[in-house]
Amino acid sequence: MYKYLLFPIYYDHNKLARAKICLKSEEMNMPEELYAKKEYESIIIRTLGDSPKLRIVDFFLDNPLFDFTKKEVIEALGMSKQTFYKYFPELEEYEIVKVTRKIGKAKLYRINPEHPLVSMLREYEKKVSLQIAEKEADRMRKPIPAKA
Repeated sequence: MYKYLLFPIYYDHNKLARAKICLKSEEMNMPEELYAKKEYESIIIRTLGDSPKLRIVDFFLDNPLFDFTKKEVIEALGMSKQTFYKYFPELEEYEIVKVTRKIGKAKLYRINPEHPLVSMLREYEKKVSLQIAEKEADRMRKPIPAKA
């Protein structure tokens, strides 16, 4: 069984095309793994919790330059449609995500960078990243005692 994976490809300054790449279904697990496995969790999910609404926002924060259909987000997150549709309307209503364009009947969405919550989450992620990096740097500076 084959599925198609959409890769964004820039072909002009402001235009985006999506190229279809045909892959075997066994190879299609990486996008879901990226957002479903613990070892790939973002700083936001790790520190603020693994709620479905936060996972949706985090997905869009990770991909600020691209717009996605609802189906693409559901598949990438490995989330059930029921769960997704329970939380997504609020994100749309509060304009955390917004419609960027329509292709036929399908709407494509992107994170709203001007929304105050989005700005706060980006700043939070940056500060926590720096804090983690500083702790790791301090740990690396400590001498390792030699065993006799």
